[in-house]
Formats: sequence, structure tokens, C-alpha cells
Amino acid sequence: MEKHTSDAAAQAATPTPQSGERTFFGHPWGLANLFGVEMWERFSFYGMQALVLLYMYYSTTDGGLGLDRADATSIVGAYGGLVYMACLLASLVADRVLGAERTLFYSASMVMLGHIALAFVPEITGLAIGLVLIAIGSGGVKTTAQVVLGAMYSRDDPRRDGGFSIFYMGVNIGALVGPLLTTALWGWQGFHWGFGIAAIGMALGLIQYSLMRKTTIKDAGHEVPNPASRKQLLMGVVVVAAIIVVMVVALATGAIQVDWLSNIVTAVALVAAIYLWAQMYTSELVTREEKNRLLGFIPMFISGVLFFGIFQQQFTVMTIYSDVRLDRHMFGWEIPPSLVQSINPIFIVILSAVFATMWTKLGDRQWSTPVKFGVANIVIGISLFFFLPFSGAEANSTPMFVIVFILFLFTMAELLLSPVGNALATKVAPVAFPSRMMAVWMMAVAMGTSLAGSLASFYNPDDAGAENTFFISLGVVSIVLGAILLVLSRWVVKKFSTFR
Repeated sequence: MEKHTSDAAAQAATPTPQSGERTFFGHPWGLANLFGVEMWERFSFYGMQALVLLYMYYSTTDGGLGLDRADATSIVGAYGGLVYMACLLASLVADRVLGAERTLFYSASMVMLGHIALAFVPEITGLAIGLVLIAIGSGGVKTTAQVVLGAMYSRDDPRRDGGFSIFYMGVNIGALVGPLLTTALWGWQGFHWGFGIAAIGMALGLIQYSLMRKTTIKDAGHEVPNPASRKQLLMGVVVVAAIIVVMVVALATGAIQVDWLSNIVTAVALVAAIYLWAQMYTSELVTREEKNRLLGFIPMFISGVLFFGIFQQQFTVMTIYSDVRLDRHMFGWEIPPSLVQSINPIFIVILSAVFATMWTKLGDRQWSTPVKFGVANIVIGISLFFFLPFSGAEANSTPMFVIVFILFLFTMAELLLSPVGNALATKVAPVAFPSRMMAVWMMAVAMGTSLAGSLASFYNPDDAGAENTFFISLGVVSIVLGAILLVLSRWVVKKFSTFR
């Protein structure tokens, strides 16, 4: 039988701002520790991801694996989706076994081991072991760090969106610095040295978190909301092991083709999201008001899927575009294609504090969450049209300022949706299922990320007509969806009741 805490008890146990409380930019001091560990985790994650697609399809003479480009983008899409799929596993472990805080610690340790495997285990074996460990570990860090952060605020604390935006700045400081250092090591000694510096970054994050763990996190995220029985725990281990064995055998025998991976992950993420949502909606532990919030969350989920299907093209289509179409010469130096991935984090670091301050200052006068989502879909849809004037141009001829401007629009849209979506998941979560609600939101990101790998197979930089169709189709669909969400915004806010 599942165990849960009543609404009244949960509210009583939820932290509220205290007079004289030590704060971090006006927020709970635990935010500083979570900011730091997430910064280092993102340093390692994005530092590795800046190189991994190039590592896969570059020839063996250039230090790569020599894989087909379509297979490589499918692997990147599937891997990215698996990171967010792992949020499902992390949410179950956090809710039923370890609690969010301990799950966070062990997940960060897995990330470090994954980067070590990429750095020291050769060829495809190292790639497979490293990506699986990093996917599972990063999914755990993503889910539980934000659950622990959410536990530091009362449900009606107006600082919440601002706190998540500051946390998001930590994410993007790591995302900015990571590709810079891994690219430098790649250029100096090769891909594996780049992966090695990513492992060192994650080790630093673990050391920092461990030293500050007791004094800043305290009891946040330590509760196990619905402890699993020994029988349920054993069954879960058997199911996970069976899935791993089946996937390994299917890939080894060719029953599953590499270029199917991103489509498979997209489908699995959809099924998982529907199952988790339905499980919460039909649970006797969920109140009528909480069920209304779950209904209001549906259009937000759909919005998130398409948004991330476009946004995560940074690691598929945009990496290829930067490699073969972009003029990367600046001040007499040709920058590596991997460094283009640092442009978005630069804008995030600059603008996230602005957005955090803006939401905090506006308080109840800020845009409602569905309006933020709708505008985000419209902005990122419009951004794709700026590729069109350069379709069919010569190789490596698109000016750098074009990609910078497009990524600026990506960033504006991201700040309207991604940290706000994270905060929303903690805000509308049923009391009995705090981590599981975050996992549902992460399934939207998983679907979008793996979908980015699937969509990348339709991108052909050598065919101007196909390239135009690719950008126009995605742009129009995103704009239309954004407009629909704006129309539905009042209905969504009503379903969220007192939450904006």
C-alpha cells in the first residue's frame, strides 16, 4: 500500500521564508549548493555533448569513429532522449526508495563514471558504456536537483520562479565553459582528452556538494513519499535488468537498427508520460483540485514537446550546419564547430538574471505560465525563418552573425519556457507524487530531444529545397501551436486554480 502525506501536513512541513534567514541572492542558501553541483554537471554534460556527434561521424584518421552521419544523429537524439527518460527511473527511485537528495548524490557519481569511460575505454565500447552511464546519471541529477530545490520553497512563495531562473543560470555557466575547455583539449590532444576534462569537472561538482551537503541542504528532499516494499523493489530491479538485456541483444543482432533509436525513444517517452499521468490522475491519493491541475498540464506538455524538438536541434542539425555551412572565421581564426554550442549559454548567463529579477519584481503581475509557453513557441518558430535567405549558398558561407541572432531568439524562447516549466512541475505536482510529476515534464523534454534526432534525418544541407521545407515546416507548426496555447491560456490558468 502506498503511503502519502496529507495536504495539511505537507504544507506545514514546507519551508517558508524566515526573518534573518541566511540567503543566496534573496533565496534559500541551499540554492547555492544546488547551483554549484548542477553547474559542474552541466559543464561535463555539455562539454562532452559538444564533441560527441563530431567524434562519431569524423573519420578514424581524424580521431573519430567513422560512423554514418544519419546513424550518428540518431544516436545523439536517442541518447538525449534517454537522459530525460532516465528521469522516470530517478523519480521512482526518489519517490519509492532513496528520496530525492540521496538519488541526486548517486546520480552525480554515475555521471562522473560515464565520462571516465568515454575518456579511457576505446572505440564503440567506451561510447556505449559512457553514454548509458551519463544518460542515467544526468536524468537523475535533472529530476532530483529540481525536486530538492522546490522543497526549499512553500507552494505559494513568489520567489520560486526567480529561484529556478537563478538555478538555470548555474546550468548555463557550466554549459558555456564546458564546450570551451573540452574543445581546447580536443584540439590539443584529441577527443578523449576532451572527455577526460569533463570527468574532472564532474568530480569537482561532487566534492563541492559533499562538503556543503549537511549545512545547506539539511532535510530537503530526504523524505521517501511512497516507500516501496521489498517485493516491489526486487520486481523493479528485475524489470530494469530485463530491458537492458533485451536492448543489448536487439542491437547486437541487428533486430533494432541504429537509425531507429531516436524514434523508439520518442515512442517510449510518450507511453511513459501517458502512463505516469494516468496513474496520478486515477490515484485515490490525488485530490480533485490536483486532478484539475493535471488536466491543465496537458497543453503545456504538448507545447514542451514541440519546443524541445526544435531547441535540441542545436546538437544535431545546428552542429552539422556549423560544420559544413557556417563561415566560422573570426579575426583571422577559424573556430571549431563545437564552440557554436557556447553561444546559447552566453546569452543565458547574461539574460537569466534579468528574467529572474523581472519575474520576482512583477510578482502576481507577470505573464501566466501558459502565456509564457505560447510566446516561447512563437519566438522559436520565427527564428527558423532566418535560415531561409542562406539556403543553397556555398559551403561554409553563412555569416556568423546569423547563427548568433538565431541562437539569441532560441535563448529568449528558452527562458520563457524551460525554467518556468521546471518550476511548474514542482508547483502543480500532487502531494503524493512530487518526483513523478517532474518525470512527466521530463518526458516532454525526452520526446522533444529524441524527436530532434529523428527530424535531423530530413535535413539535407546539400539540397536547398529540402532545407527550406525543413525550416518552414517546423517554424509554421511551432507558431500555430503557440497561438493556440495563447487562446487556451485562461482555461489553463483556471485549471491551475490559485497558481499562475
